[in-house]
Amino acid sequence: MHTFDPFDGALLVDKPAGPTSHDVVDAIRRQFQFKKVGHCGTLDPNATGLLIIVLGRATKLSEKLTTSDKHYAGTIRFGETTDTFDADGQLVASLPVPPLTLDQLNQEAASFIGDQMQTPPMVSAVKKAGVPLYKLARQGLEVPREPRLIHVYRFQFTDYQEPIAQFQILCTKGTYVRSIAHDLGQKIGCGAHLASLRRLAAGPFQVARATPLDRILSLQRPQLEPLVVPFLKVVEMAAS
Repeated sequence: MHTFDPFDGALLVDKPAGPTSHDVVDAIRRQFQFKKVGHCGTLDPNATGLLIIVLGRATKLSEKLTTSDKHYAGTIRFGETTDTFDADGQLVASLPVPPLTLDQLNQEAASFIGDQMQTPPMVSAVKKAGVPLYKLARQGLEVPREPRLIHVYRFQFTDYQEPIAQFQILCTKGTYVRSIAHDLGQKIGCGAHLASLRRLAAGPFQVARATPLDRILSLQRPQLEPLVVPFLKVVEMAAS
């Protein structure tokens, strides 16, 4: 029978806008002197919400946890296209926004539901010959990318105050929501980019159970222990 350390498990972090997912891993490793720390499913620097951090022997579960479906809420800004498809990028086109209603937006959103092939954006962590695409993009390079099969279960707009629309989306792992925002803008004809994104859930794990990163980093190691989802519980939840 395996005996597990109290720090073999998962830590549910509510990531703020700014740091990369890797920055969060580094900060937790340094603060608590953990040897093995990983994360399950990258969040872009400007995205907020649920980031699953795995500790100790739970790092072996990261691939299984990364494959779970994701639930996001966010906002899309119409009329402005950026080179990264989100608010971090440089503005590349600005066009007037046609009159749009919530019903029209939801009709357009419906066309994105189901299986589809999606090409990862150049500014992404996908690797080409071992080099992350975003590093090539910084050098001004554009390289061919392999389209990937994704599935969108639900894509719904909940509010629209021109030019900003609020939405929720439930999709498979590896889906670039900013690519969907960009493609929707192209379809409507005025361009668009992802203005904000928050991950609400990954599989059975909910942001409502997560702890803000600054709060975690203010703790001492013994205070962190109650926040760690134990290894066997993580296995059970991942299998559910």
